[in-house]
Amino acid sequence: MDFDFTSEQVMLRDSISKFTAAKYEFDKRRTMMASPQGWKAAWEGFAELGLLAAPLPVEFGGLGGGPIDLLVVMEEFGKALVVEPYVQTVVVGGGVLDRAGTVAQKQAHLAAIATGDRIIAFAQSEPTARFNLADVATSASKQGGGFVLNGQKSVVIGAPQADYQLVTARTAGARREANGVSLFLVPKAVKGVTTRDYGTVDGFKAADVYFENVAVGAEHLIGGVDAGLALVEEASDHAIAALCAEACGAMRQANVLTLDYARTRKQFGMAISAFQVLQHRMADMFMAVEQAISMTYMVALKLETPQRAIAASAAKARIGQAGRFVGQNAIQIHGGMGMTDEMKIGHYFKRLTMIDAQFGNADHHVRRYASATAANAR
Repeated sequence: MDFDFTSEQVMLRDSISKFTAAKYEFDKRRTMMASPQGWKAAWEGFAELGLLAAPLPVEFGGLGGGPIDLLVVMEEFGKALVVEPYVQTVVVGGGVLDRAGTVAQKQAHLAAIATGDRIIAFAQSEPTARFNLADVATSASKQGGGFVLNGQKSVVIGAPQADYQLVTARTAGARREANGVSLFLVPKAVKGVTTRDYGTVDGFKAADVYFENVAVGAEHLIGGVDAGLALVEEASDHAIAALCAEACGAMRQANVLTLDYARTRKQFGMAISAFQVLQHRMADMFMAVEQAISMTYMVALKLETPQRAIAASAAKARIGQAGRFVGQNAIQIHGGMGMTDEMKIGHYFKRLTMIDAQFGNADHHVRRYASATAANAR
């Protein structure tokens, strides 16, 4: 099997690298994060480069890229610590609309995503649901030709910037039943939607979102009534693949920063990179990243196969473990100063920690992998 990137993918990587080097220089990134509207310049740049259109279908304004193209994008985003809601808007929102939206829904949203005029947040997580995608208490009651939503979603990444939210709501069944979950694309500005906005530790914008008698028409339903869980699981696995690629980029850069620091930091009259114990530790960090990259390539290649869920959980578990190992050891080699806001390495550690928690942590995906492989064996 050929694992080399195409010339187009190499050019894509180079263009993203140049763009993020200019726009996401460390001090510029901190200034941008401090401004409520600072993210817009980078988002407009992503649109101009075609990154927002990359994985979307050509017939609706996209470029028709595949999982490997997305892997290239996300790895470069991980190196630069990009904080825009790309996964939520393009990977989850655009992906769900592409796979399950009606022609009218695709026409209304996909081209707008590609041009940067539409931002979507994935409002799936609830306060007590942990990582159970079927644990949905938010309700959607049938009313006339539409639905009325009531409930709460927590830690919705990108919600402060979004103009639409992809919302899971229960239309039938008990709280944790797999059947009865439906998926709605709800305008943020509609009456009854309120948010409590805040920043996350890794620099993203998030919100707790409340729905109080929110009336939406049937045209806002994505897929069939009571059949949303399969769409959510598929979207989550695609998001996991993207986050794994981002984590690989972040881990690569964490290793580069740690090696550079070890070569310049002196102790007992010599660079600490000369100490054998630290050489062994940095070699282990390098191997952890290489294993994580291999797992990420695997899940990217299996996203459109029946092995999708198994591959996604295997990769997410390995990336979570590798991210923790690389991040913690990078901080330890840097010493206490590594966690200060002025040092880049602390920001990579925070992002890797948050990636582990998104869409299920390593422990959750070890259990999911075991369950999925056991089910396949029967």
